[in-house]
Order: sequence, then C-alpha cells, then structure tokens
Amino acid sequence: MNMSINLSLAPLISLIAGILILVVPRLLNYIVAMYLIIIGLIGLFGASGFQIR
Repeated sequence: MNMSINLSLAPLISLIAGILILVVPRLLNYIVAMYLIIIGLIGLFGASGFQIR
C-alpha cells in the first residue's frame, strides 16, 4: 500500500506567516521582506531548481 501526501508549500507558508503576524505584528516587515527576497531569487534563477517531488 503506497500512501503519498501532496502538500503545497505556498499555502502552508502563508498560513504560518499570517498566524505570526497576528501574534507579533512587528514581524510584518520581516515576513514581507523575506517573501519578496525569495520570490525575487526564484524569478532570477528560475524555478527549475526549486521543484519538490
């Protein structure tokens, strides 16, 4: 019996970030900055190296 769990990373990260922002609103600047940096790096270097299977 083979069981596989497919978990999308973006919704999970969004959920965690949203909870952290609610708990510690001061984190908003850092979370947004990290998000923009990560999206920028993926855009520059391509998403081919970031595929999760």
